[in-house]
Amino acid sequence: MSTFTSTSNSTDAKNGNVDGTMSATTMEATSRRPRLSGMTWLVWRQHRAGFWAILAATALSVAWMVYQRGQLVDFLAGYGYPGKDLSEAEGAFQQYDDAFRSVAFGLQVIPILLGVFLGAPLLAGDLENGTAKLVAAQSMSRTRWLATKLALTGLVVLVSTVALSAVFGWWWNPVKSEVTVMDWTSSDAFNNTGPVLFALTILSVFGGVAIGVVLRRTLMAMVVTFGFTAVVQLVWGHFLLSLGNVITVTTNKGVSSENAFPSLPKGVYQIDESYLTGAGDLLGWSTCSGAESDQARELCLKKADVVGWSVDYLPMSQMNGMQWFGASILFALTAGVVAFLFFWGRKRLV
Repeated sequence: MSTFTSTSNSTDAKNGNVDGTMSATTMEATSRRPRLSGMTWLVWRQHRAGFWAILAATALSVAWMVYQRGQLVDFLAGYGYPGKDLSEAEGAFQQYDDAFRSVAFGLQVIPILLGVFLGAPLLAGDLENGTAKLVAAQSMSRTRWLATKLALTGLVVLVSTVALSAVFGWWWNPVKSEVTVMDWTSSDAFNNTGPVLFALTILSVFGGVAIGVVLRRTLMAMVVTFGFTAVVQLVWGHFLLSLGNVITVTTNKGVSSENAFPSLPKGVYQIDESYLTGAGDLLGWSTCSGAESDQARELCLKKADVVGWSVDYLPMSQMNGMQWFGASILFALTAGVVAFLFFWGRKRLV
């Protein structure tokens, strides 16, 4: 017996091993790694191409926005902002403005894209090709299968949209108060920061899943889901401003004198402005606009008893609260869709 063999056997014996083999405990410690198993592994493997594509696209987009943010900060520092107004930058800021708008557009189509290409086929494909019947024949319940599908899909959507909205908001933050860059009430800014992007996307995706479960045909489900997500975006945009509390400010210094118009905080979204009469009535700002001269206009306003302005606006300070309030409504609708899926799935998901 060689010295090497002798030494090895002696060492193994001291460690409680037999014939120089590794003990079961050591093998368990070596092979113990975090990994998916069971139904979670099955669902991930089935949809891993789509999941990885989403996560990879998210990583690339985040990296590009981080780079753009660095470029923006360097430009603002060299330009002397906020000491100098960006309106004086003329075309020098145009490339950064274009970058904001192009990325904002891309983020806004995420709910539609994921709803159509991730949500609609998620279960419709299994129902169409018979995979659902195979799963139902196994020991795992349909409820667990459905829950795992929704949970993994929701997790991927959460990670990707939260990362994108957080970095986009961080990129926009240095010029957030500049309405000429992006008005905070516009869909470019409001829908792509805070919780709104995730809320819109998860409703679109799970709505697509529900449509696929009912129609049971992948292509048809994708077409209907496209219409559904488009309607969601339109309805959301229509009611967006109603999420805030409108503030009204009035003056009684006339309408033509210096400082007659009320002073508004920076970054506000002005909803309406009207003439205010001595009796407290409101007249449209076009009142007396047909007067032939300034003197005639003054006489017209005096005859109408106009004493000042009334302005309705939403301050930027309400943005975060409006986003969470709106997102809570979208989350409630999503919860309703999920409840429908489990109710339908227990009886007809085969």
